[in-house]
Amino acid sequence: MGVSETSQTEPPVPEDQQAERESTPLLEPREGIPPVVQTATALERVVAAFSAGSGPVAVDAERASGYRYGQRAYLVQLRRQGSGSTLIDPIYCPDLSALDAALADAELVLHAANQDLPCLAEIGLVPRRLFDTELAGRLLGHPKVGLGAMVESVLGFSLEKGHSAADWSTRPLPEEWLRYAALDVELLVELRDALHAELVETGKLEWALEEFEAILAAPPKLPRTDPWRRTSGIHRIRNRRALAVVREVWEVRDRIAQERDLSPGRVLSDAAIIELSTAQPKTPAEVTALATMRGRGARRHLTAWLRAVSKARTLPEDEQPEQSVPGDGPPPAHRWAERDPAAAKRLSAARSVVAALADEHHLPSENLLQPDLVRRLAWSPPADLGEEVIAEILRDLGARNWQVALVSHPLARALQRLEAKGDE
Repeated sequence: MGVSETSQTEPPVPEDQQAERESTPLLEPREGIPPVVQTATALERVVAAFSAGSGPVAVDAERASGYRYGQRAYLVQLRRQGSGSTLIDPIYCPDLSALDAALADAELVLHAANQDLPCLAEIGLVPRRLFDTELAGRLLGHPKVGLGAMVESVLGFSLEKGHSAADWSTRPLPEEWLRYAALDVELLVELRDALHAELVETGKLEWALEEFEAILAAPPKLPRTDPWRRTSGIHRIRNRRALAVVREVWEVRDRIAQERDLSPGRVLSDAAIIELSTAQPKTPAEVTALATMRGRGARRHLTAWLRAVSKARTLPEDEQPEQSVPGDGPPPAHRWAERDPAAAKRLSAARSVVAALADEHHLPSENLLQPDLVRRLAWSPPADLGEEVIAEILRDLGARNWQVALVSHPLARALQRLEAKGDE
């Protein structure tokens, strides 16, 4: 069943009426499923069409997380007024710089932009102006901010989300997957328009614009130091020798996964790495006896796992990893009461201030002020707890102007009161 232009652009229903209204299933794109763009000629036509369109551009990307190595895009979906929708296959069209140039002055609308911006940048699509519908929903206090939930609560249409975890590296892509992908951008601009109006009405538009600018201005994330330390279950490893096994097996797994273009978890599970580090087997029979090593994928590289375990077992002590490495921030908050009781009290007071303000302004605490900033301020407060000093510290830590304007005065007062009590 198609959806008419007029029915899709009706005004949002007030929140107190949304629960009483039944949503309309969104089953087909307005113009049908667009053909997948896989040639330079077809891409040129898309560039011309989107250059001639008007208004914001809805953008989405599908990856193959859990199947392939890395986070590259395997399908890119776009929609614009006057241009219609398009589906682009980055395997055949890996350079979208011409499309990027055509859209240089346009606002790109994404949902949870931080998830897709890195893979879009890899193929040359980099927004200069951004509207993130998920982030807008958070700032507005919507209880559920997934795309399907927001399209339903704000616009009254329900999206089928059954293919979000599919292997999008599959070729050819099934028709039902392509329909799902096209529908993801079908109402994204309408959602943007409704949220923009709500941001204006609530006085939060400037907040959102600052947040969108911060996303665009953020530098690319640097590779993690010791990424193997994020192995699930590593907290159960209590000695450096076993940690060395985790590191060696993780690095071997990562190399194999990259060579085979597979998600690391499909080569060897984290649970298997932890079990290898605990058991430290010496023979193939001991490896295959482990409960986590009975799958074909794990056994395929059995010799590689044994070599990694053997290497770790023979490492001299000065080459074994430390049990933990110091970070550039404060220690975990659950240790503060023992290590620095005064800091623990400051953290509790600061968290209470942020929570109360967030509740007052109807948004999550973490969007009012990032938890890491609260911890850093509480752990290493300035000698001068004046509002201007607190504001400057928060700005230096990356807080946006709207956040600083809301929290600096109440935070300064709370910390001053706490310090005064300590001096009594």
